[in-house]
Amino acid sequence: MNILITLLLLPVLFLLSWRRRISSRKLPPGSLGILVIGQSLGLLQAMRINTGEEWFCERVRKYGPISKLTLFGKPTVFIHGQAANKFVFHGDSSMVANKQTSSIRAILGDRNLMELSGQDHKILKQYVGNMEKEVRKHIQLHWQGKEKVAERIDKEKFLQNFQEMIEGMWSIPVKLPFMHYNQSLDASYRKKVKLEQRTATPYQDLSTSLLSKRNEENERVVTDKEILHNIMLIMVAGHDTSSVLITFMLCFLSKNPAIHKAVFLEQEDIAKGKISGEPLTWEDLARMKYTWRVAMETLRMAPPIFGGLRVALKDPYYGGYLFPKGWQIFWSSNMTQMDETIFSEPSKFDPTRFENQMSVPPYSFIPFGGEPHICPGNEFTRIETLVVIHYLVTQYSWELCLDDHYIRDPMPVPTQGLLLRIVLKKQK
Repeated sequence: MNILITLLLLPVLFLLSWRRRISSRKLPPGSLGILVIGQSLGLLQAMRINTGEEWFCERVRKYGPISKLTLFGKPTVFIHGQAANKFVFHGDSSMVANKQTSSIRAILGDRNLMELSGQDHKILKQYVGNMEKEVRKHIQLHWQGKEKVAERIDKEKFLQNFQEMIEGMWSIPVKLPFMHYNQSLDASYRKKVKLEQRTATPYQDLSTSLLSKRNEENERVVTDKEILHNIMLIMVAGHDTSSVLITFMLCFLSKNPAIHKAVFLEQEDIAKGKISGEPLTWEDLARMKYTWRVAMETLRMAPPIFGGLRVALKDPYYGGYLFPKGWQIFWSSNMTQMDETIFSEPSKFDPTRFENQMSVPPYSFIPFGGEPHICPGNEFTRIETLVVIHYLVTQYSWELCLDDHYIRDPMPVPTQGLLLRIVLKKQK
């Protein structure tokens, strides 16, 4: 009988012990809100009217730099500041791991590589020529002979599926017909079917590379499912960061004529050293230092990624608070990049902030995350952006037809597209 009573009491004793441990290392302030939904709707609404930063600033004023809430179906801790960014990106990997929301994993697949390591930039050099061909083709099709260009989302069926996927990546993971999440799952399924049928294989090089991975017994080490999910990941990541950055660079250059002229002079000097029709090289891109500073300032003011999530693997302890195992940890890039105590006059577009990398405080500029967990697509984005800007500034001038506001859903997008009036420059 005593043994039976002891067995019955064990769960109760364990629960009491767990609660005492939690109480001795307190949880962050704040409310988890309504089950599953929590504060997700409030944040998403704020992002869609471009007040996401203010939404988090209000939380900081109310609760301080660390607070708890519920986002995208899971209990979450929001942390803010340079020290918080360091904790997320450079902390103990046995305590905190990179993990996306359940909605993103369901849409992209659960076998995608959210982090790559050991990649050499030499691998990307071979793609400069291919990327340049695609840029020239795009300019010829969409810019030449047109007085106005509207950089909008193409409504072609395949690309429409792609856009619907993106819109639901930050959403409450509830499968209801009218929810973004459900629509994104449907779009993801249609896109996976097309890729599996090989009716749309824009990343054949990636597919070939993954197929070629074999072990010492000459057996494939990457499954078909992993190949498919990683193609989906690369398509989303590669599209968003570059397209958003280029869009807002065109916008900021139009609003800042002196900066536009400086970019043009740098790119014209490179163009003068090329024989007619000669492609850009890796070495040419290395010379585009000022242009890349303009890109970094654009990323500071309009980062493609508003924030991101990690997951507590154990019970990490930070800032005097316990983050329970399994909870999400949310960081926001805007919170430090637009902080006037870190960047003077943060609303002013000023590429000279990046003339000396040492002048940028550590863990304050994080559009691609931070070392050692920096986004593997950052170098790809740099190449694509510099190639596009080179041909646009040397061949065209432009002005904004509409100084439009932008929303986040979840990427920043001008509400009516970026409508430009363009003029082809006379080639010397």
